[in-house]
Amino acid sequence: MDDDTTKTSRSAPAQAEGDVNTSPRRQEWAGRNIDADSQAVLDEDARYFLHQSVSTPCLAVAARAEGIWIEDLQGRRYMDFHGNNVHHIGYGHPRLKDAVKRQIDGLPFAPRRFTCEPAVALARKLAAIAPGPLEKVLFATGGSDAIEIALKIARAATGRFKTLSFWDSFHGAGFGAASVGGEQMFRSGPIGPLLPGSEHVPPFGCYRNPFGYSHDSREPHTAECGRICAELVRYTLEKEGDIAAVVAEPSRAVPYFPPPGFWARIRKACDDHGALLIFDEIPTGLGKTGRMFACEHDGVIPDILVLGKALGGGMLPIAATICRPDLDVGGNWAFGHYTHEKNPVTARAALTTIEIIEDEGLVENAARMGDRAMARMTDMMDRMPVIGDVRGRGLLMGLELVENRDSRAPAGGLAEDMLYRALDRGLSFKITMGNVLTLTPPLTVTADDIDRAFDILEDCLAAARP
Repeated sequence: MDDDTTKTSRSAPAQAEGDVNTSPRRQEWAGRNIDADSQAVLDEDARYFLHQSVSTPCLAVAARAEGIWIEDLQGRRYMDFHGNNVHHIGYGHPRLKDAVKRQIDGLPFAPRRFTCEPAVALARKLAAIAPGPLEKVLFATGGSDAIEIALKIARAATGRFKTLSFWDSFHGAGFGAASVGGEQMFRSGPIGPLLPGSEHVPPFGCYRNPFGYSHDSREPHTAECGRICAELVRYTLEKEGDIAAVVAEPSRAVPYFPPPGFWARIRKACDDHGALLIFDEIPTGLGKTGRMFACEHDGVIPDILVLGKALGGGMLPIAATICRPDLDVGGNWAFGHYTHEKNPVTARAALTTIEIIEDEGLVENAARMGDRAMARMTDMMDRMPVIGDVRGRGLLMGLELVENRDSRAPAGGLAEDMLYRALDRGLSFKITMGNVLTLTPPLTVTADDIDRAFDILEDCLAAARP
């Protein structure tokens, strides 16, 4: 989910959906920070764009993005520890800009009846880096469309139409993606009915879950919630009997990380009941968690893997669906015949992005910087009782704020206060589940960047809760 403030859930109540970006604290921040020129652009934005929850009204006006930094129209600079998970290589990477410019000068577009060298090269590269035997691809312009391609493949390959996914997950905003997603904001209200056969079960989560188990997520071997969640998936697959696919985030972007053995249990349950396993790596793939793909931490290979967001280098929109060769079952139909499917410019951007990640050792840097950040978060938690839990894998990190560690009551108001205090100090991040400070910096982040960001967080938390 891409909002810059709050994501609601049953376990962490927050403001009404339509009020997320219009809270008194947000208005107070805007009153102090938005000048007349910026307000004029924001007013025009509100006039011409359809309004929707969590993205209306906008926070400020972006004027420049470079490396780890976002600069607004008024010249304020923010370390972007949010980035919608698109800025793995940082904003405006010189090598990427040069590759895109050269591609535009050479071949700016290819009609769909033609292939082109950049698209073929990208497909070859994805087949080379994808886990296991995944090597057949289709491209789309966004992750939501790529998820829907995966759903079509699963239906055609299995002869079934049902899916099983998790509440609180996000898989995109299209009808199919919203149907398998588990966020109320995207699947409820006036847009129904959604796809039939879209079944859901509660998600794993060591620290906060619907199963009644409350374990320290730093000790996942104690997480009974993971075993129960996996058994619930197996039970549902058995009782339904005709589910085409389980659709899931291998690491939840909330963030929550699976306890050991969780995905192995799910993989076996899918195999036992004839369901495919689709991993949505749109926010986590290409190195975010310290491995090229998040599923590599668990040693489990899906049948279909979906990429997006960072694939375009934080510059151009492109996504990919990658599957096993035997799932090439749509020859007589069109599962993803998009106008820009084999666009040479977006394909070149994606190929260059992967090459940059490899050549600059950014996956390894994500692992190192994640370890550094986790040490800081753990130290803060040891000294600050308001931090109930810390979670991290690579550069997907979260600090959960609570009113009381014993009750684990969410401190949603404090999380929002922290957001605006940090923005004043030049740090941007995301709040998820109402009370989790979620930090997802680019893979190019340095030790100095990590230290500066956590110095800001610690100072803001001390000021907010002396």
